[in-house]
Amino acid sequence: MIINIDLLLSLGAAYKKVSRGDSIFLEGTVCCFYYQLVTGRVRWLNINEEGKEFVQTIIEPGECFGELPLFDDQPYSASAFADEDSVVIRLHKSVFFKLIKENQDIHFEFTKLLAQRVRFKMMLLKSFACHDPEIMIRALLNYLKKENKNFYTDCSQLKLTRQQIADMTGLRVETVIRSMRHMHETGELLINKGKVYC
Repeated sequence: MIINIDLLLSLGAAYKKVSRGDSIFLEGTVCCFYYQLVTGRVRWLNINEEGKEFVQTIIEPGECFGELPLFDDQPYSASAFADEDSVVIRLHKSVFFKLIKENQDIHFEFTKLLAQRVRFKMMLLKSFACHDPEIMIRALLNYLKKENKNFYTDCSQLKLTRQQIADMTGLRVETVIRSMRHMHETGELLINKGKVYC
């Protein structure tokens, strides 16, 4: 979902630079803004009591993130951290509501986005039920490829690291490496000089 940046700016939105590793918002805090990534990359994640990250998704330029509390008035259910130096544009929550009330097409796009994110989570949960790491990885990669997300546009090379795949599936990185190597051996994916192609 992308809202035209000129429209956001005309409503009082502001750019914010975020350095790699910095938080944009934290799980459990109050939501005050609509966020959209302009440049860079953002991890939307949860961190458990032991400090392990579970990555909900990797946000790429043009995507919004952190929108759930805009609609249910609850605190953030996950944190957002810059994966690299990034620029976000943010619009105050009250102005965002006015924007979607006055623009039915934008409201419809948000409804569609929320449905897509729920569908993604349902797909992941379904793959988790089998406890087979290859099925979990395959489901994740197939979904991302279908949505043209986290792949370079000019080829079928995956942008995610093995660690990020582990963080998105709840698997150990060693399990991801071993499973992906087996998937390469069976021809399900190609690994060339450490890069993964689907």
